[in-house]
Amino acid sequence: METEVITVLLADDHSLVRQGFRRILEDEPDIRVVGEAATGLEAVRLAKELAPRVIVMDFAMPELDGIQATREILRHRPETAILILSMYSEDNYVRNALDAGARGYVLKNAMDIDLVSAVRDVAAGKQVLGPGLLKSPPGPDENFSRLTPREKQILQLIAQGHSNKEIAAILNLSPNTVAVHRANLMEALNIHRTAELVLYAIRKGLVSPP
Repeated sequence: METEVITVLLADDHSLVRQGFRRILEDEPDIRVVGEAATGLEAVRLAKELAPRVIVMDFAMPELDGIQATREILRHRPETAILILSMYSEDNYVRNALDAGARGYVLKNAMDIDLVSAVRDVAAGKQVLGPGLLKSPPGPDENFSRLTPREKQILQLIAQGHSNKEIAAILNLSPNTVAVHRANLMEALNIHRTAELVLYAIRKGLVSPP
């Protein structure tokens, strides 16, 4: 019986990293790399076009980071399995990735990263977490859990320095809709200044400190 081939999209802004991953994965008879993306927006576009079964996604990407891109891709293609590769081991980053719908989170600099097994596992519907990740249970934060996925996304983009107009263009929304989401999330968090929103987003691991 023929093994079903797992199609993979590689999303990383470093072409050498993508080449390295491509070599590792294409040595396997049951895995085929169908595309490469250098930015978060390109990853979203190619995910729609190529419909890969698995996306290997770098956490820190230009335009849209890996978490943002994950949210957008899963809104259009919820069956896609996304594996996040990250330099950040803090619980908040891992939780945000899983909250966005990623099926796996592995540290990019781990010596024992087994990319092939991780790709096969997320394709089979399993959750994959790198060793030692998510060490402590989450503390309650009712305000944060009250935010919708879209509000969390907009909070993250605000904290990354984008204006309402830029956010509207990135998410394909009207500036008015963005303004409403922004007002709602500020109300929910009881935060009314952009600088405080940025600090809050850093504390929550939605953005990395400058």
